Amino acid sequence: MDNSKTNTVSRAGYKKLEEEKEYLVTVRRGEVAQKLKEARAFGDLSENAEYDEAKNEQAMLEARINEIDMFLANAVVVDDDDITTHEVSVGSKIKLKDMELDNVEVLTIVGSTESDPDNGMISDESPIGRACLKKKVGDIIEVEAPVGILRFEILEITK
Repeated sequence: MDNSKTNTVSRAGYKKLEEEKEYLVTVRRGEVAQKLKEARAFGDLSENAEYDEAKNEQAMLEARINEIDMFLANAVVVDDDDITTHEVSVGSKIKLKDMELDNVEVLTIVGSTESDPDNGMISDESPIGRACLKKKVGDIIEVEAPVGILRFEILEITK
């Protein structure tokens, strides 16, 4: 995650990150500390693979907790009341028509931590998400893709 910018996230996404942090701090820290304690009991730490593994796990755990802290500190929470239906923004549900294939797709624009393309939730930092931001119903967007330029028409914007 790029921590030098503000991070847009829904209220649900923010709560999910807070819950993950709480779990990591209250449960996982204890589990990792127990692994370290057990690994120390095996003796010589210089050749103790279990100890090295537990130390690596501890480092990754602390890095993830720090990453969540940094994200939350720079988070801008978007509530439903903040979402407009006049132009596409984070939180907007949009109906897009693929101009070439003539099929319609419904996508929700979300912050990068909530992105789940398989379930129609695309990041505001993705090529399509970025191209849609600030656009209105009837606008045509063009997205550069490996297969060429993709063109979509915004048919509808809802919350």
